[in-house]
Amino acid sequence: MTRLTARALVAVVFWPSLFFFWFLGPFVLFLLSTTSSEVCARLETRAEFLAAANGALPMLVVQTLIYAIPIVCLVLWNRLSPEPARARHIATCIKLFAVATVIGAVWDYGSSLICDGYGQPFFSPAWRMTSYLPIVGLLINIPLYVLTFSLGRSYSTRDDITEDGVVHSKQDNS
Repeated sequence: MTRLTARALVAVVFWPSLFFFWFLGPFVLFLLSTTSSEVCARLETRAEFLAAANGALPMLVVQTLIYAIPIVCLVLWNRLSPEPARARHIATCIKLFAVATVIGAVWDYGSSLICDGYGQPFFSPAWRMTSYLPIVGLLINIPLYVLTFSLGRSYSTRDDITEDGVVHSKQDNS
């Protein structure tokens, strides 16, 4: 299998996952989180709150693994055609993704702890501060999205086409 074919296969996974998981996914999760408020009314004790918050942890792990697919594609592209400048940008993407993941997990976990319809202060007011984390997450995700999109675009563009559109035949049997 040639490197060009492998790069094309990674692109087939990268672009749909970037679009559906990164661009549409947050909107879908936001809609689901705002329409499912019946759980909050049933939580009356501290133990119920903790059980609900801890029950959300497996979903957070699955969500993070799904969101990591474009980052994994960037790493695969870098392995197929390594370039030091792009490798540094991919390392930056990985760091931004890790920070965004931690902030998102703390926000999801914290928001499930303060999700009562009765205003009962079961937990520390510090968990209420997690309501500001989506703003911080947005400030981190914007450069992450832009950098990931630009890296994906540069990796999925054919190297054998010049700017004037001429295709240079180059055998790549690696």
